[in-house]
Amino acid sequence: MYAIFGAMNVKPAHVRAFGEAIVRVAQGTVRDEPGVVQYHILADAEAPTRFYYFEVFRDEAAAEAHWETEHFKAWHATVEGMLDGEVQRISTMRPVFPSDHGLEKQKGGLVDW
Repeated sequence: MYAIFGAMNVKPAHVRAFGEAIVRVAQGTVRDEPGVVQYHILADAEAPTRFYYFEVFRDEAAAEAHWETEHFKAWHATVEGMLDGEVQRISTMRPVFPSDHGLEKQKGGLVDW
């Protein structure tokens, strides 16, 4: 497994539209990409213009494939002007718990939002 943790800052006037756009791409990502195991978007509790992402892919190739999908490219084109700075990749990681098998079993539940 291959995991990525990062952050994005959004211009204050665009927080709502950004939130709607990121939920749409997250839903499509989990639903349509077999190489995506987990895909989480979080809003900072103290800084409402800061969002975090935590993504778990089956491998690095699945992450690279994600960035080439039409829905990701469309999302990026939509939100590019909403961002306040660059998307920050804070760290790449490998999951320890849950196990790879446990993460795979959880994916089905993510689709049922």
